[in-house]
Amino acid sequence: MTEILIQQKNQVLEIIFNRADKKNALTHVMYEKMAVALEQASSSSEIRAVLFKGEGKDFTAGNDLNDFANASGPEQVEQTVRFMTALMKCPLPVVAQVQGMAVGIGTTLLLHCDLVYCADNTRFSMPFIDLALVPEYASSYLLPRLVGHRKAAQWLMAGEPFDAAEAEQVGLINQALPPEELEQKVDNVLRNLVGKPKQAMKLTKLLMKTSHQEVTRHMHNELDLFIKQLKSDAAKEAFAAFLEKRKPDPSRYN
Repeated sequence: MTEILIQQKNQVLEIIFNRADKKNALTHVMYEKMAVALEQASSSSEIRAVLFKGEGKDFTAGNDLNDFANASGPEQVEQTVRFMTALMKCPLPVVAQVQGMAVGIGTTLLLHCDLVYCADNTRFSMPFIDLALVPEYASSYLLPRLVGHRKAAQWLMAGEPFDAAEAEQVGLINQALPPEELEQKVDNVLRNLVGKPKQAMKLTKLLMKTSHQEVTRHMHNELDLFIKQLKSDAAKEAFAAFLEKRKPDPSRYN
């Protein structure tokens, strides 16, 4: 089974998480395939928009922690960063169609999409702190500027999940809809986008991304700390507890 479906439909590049049995948890191989697809779409004369969505009940449960814990070298991190960079630099309008669980990067990647629509049953969470890690994908830079420090602290420091209504209220998503209306809404949005002048669309997005260099710098600063934390005793205990389905030992949380 192909864990990432890449297809072109009506001038839209569709990137579909296709591990419904694993709640669409992402592996390093999946990141690499998505990065390549985004890089190719950015220079394609046939693609005018990009869509992210997940098969089944969930958008994505975030990183596959088994795959993540067993990463054998820097190439795995490089694949993830390649994807992050390709999405940040994508000159085309990027739309996300979200439902069910949107965990970790399932939420943070939405900060780099242009339009986000979700089912009203969506649950968002960024539980990096519970794995003794720090935020990623420039979320510690972008979220406080979008929702304010206190709300960002509630999500990133306290690790609290939140629902679609709250996400819409603070501007993280454009609109929450009943699940049966979501696909048609996204289809209408994409049809509108691909009908716009392509070069003007690219230039408009470029003008709106004036803090790109600062966001990129912050993302790499986060990544340095993320990798450092990943090697810590606290993170090793948190990962082991998760994989062994037990409560972590707080005495190892330094």
